[in-house]
Amino acid sequence: MATDLEAQLRAVSLRVTRPRLAVLAALRDHRHVDTDTVIALVRVEYPTVSQQTVYDVLHALTRAGLVRRIQPAGATARYESRVGDNHHHVVCRSCGAIADVDCTVGHAPCLTASDDHGFVVDEAEVVYWGTCPDCATERTAQ
Repeated sequence: MATDLEAQLRAVSLRVTRPRLAVLAALRDHRHVDTDTVIALVRVEYPTVSQQTVYDVLHALTRAGLVRRIQPAGATARYESRVGDNHHHVVCRSCGAIADVDCTVGHAPCLTASDDHGFVVDEAEVVYWGTCPDCATERTAQ
């Protein structure tokens, strides 16, 4: 019986390989991780995997829509397995922590382009910036 991860790969016509399964599992269990973290997580289960293989898998999974690459301004690219819902992110200016934010609710004039210049817009990306609770507590304690 195929696992959920195997079924995800087959659904987008990707071959089921050990590196792909390991990367998907790492991203399923860890949110918003950078490439070095993905490599370290994959090597726990698959110690001989090369760095280049993980890069290639991340690229293939992103292209296939199974993984989302996010890169807030000035930050290292991160990967997540939550895809297809156009959610947003909040980023701590101090420590760089990232959390998911479900789609904006209420009046949101900035989500509709005032001039789309002929583009067919299919997504609006919003990044909220601020200070996470841990960093805010640390600042008030000083």
